[in-house]
Amino acid sequence: MNPRQTNAKAFKDSAKGIPEATVARLPVYLRALQGLKERGVETVSSEELAAAAGVNSAKLRKDLSHLGSYGTRGVGYEVEYLVYQISRELGLTQDWVVAIIGVGNLGRALAGYGGFASRGFRVAGLLDADASIVGQRIAGLAVEHTDKLETIIKDQGVSIAVIATPAAAAQTVCDRVVAAGVTSVLNFAPVVLNVPEGVDVRKVDLSIELQILAFHEQRKAGGPHEEYIEVHP
Repeated sequence: MNPRQTNAKAFKDSAKGIPEATVARLPVYLRALQGLKERGVETVSSEELAAAAGVNSAKLRKDLSHLGSYGTRGVGYEVEYLVYQISRELGLTQDWVVAIIGVGNLGRALAGYGGFASRGFRVAGLLDADASIVGQRIAGLAVEHTDKLETIIKDQGVSIAVIATPAAAAQTVCDRVVAAGVTSVLNFAPVVLNVPEGVDVRKVDLSIELQILAFHEQRKAGGPHEEYIEVHP
């Protein structure tokens, strides 16, 4: 078993018994805690942390109980230790190697995002099928041709593949990264990817998020204006 598979297995083993909804909220708690830590806050109550994370305090306490963290009555949670606990549970106490496939406007923006390194993610490969892009240096990395995808995954020990290709190419790229041993995929392509059991895919679709916001804006404005059409038999 290679180090990438060992790391993935360790993370999955530690996550057993924690509800998926709780896992989804842990990064939000971590972001709030890191903000408190940067301001020099040493302890925080469940109410204060819940407010910073945008959840109710009962839900937060239940979520943190899955980590074995219950806080101290009258004191609250120790910020630095809780940052460590959540980081460990999320697998962020080690580096995760990332490859970005598809270096168009979105791929370039992702490659240049400074938040990856500070959160334990190292971008080690940028790949594209466009010969005019191959060879360009973006955020300190030279773009490689997708023909080298499997080699880069193996040589760099890639744990997570970020797919930012056009929709038509996404499934083929996904099949290749999975065949090369990657079991975690972040998909920005506007298409649903089919993967075998044991492979985790997280889909980020900005257009869907905008449509959801449009729905709420419409409701705040009084809801849709229904038009009744008289139908004659």
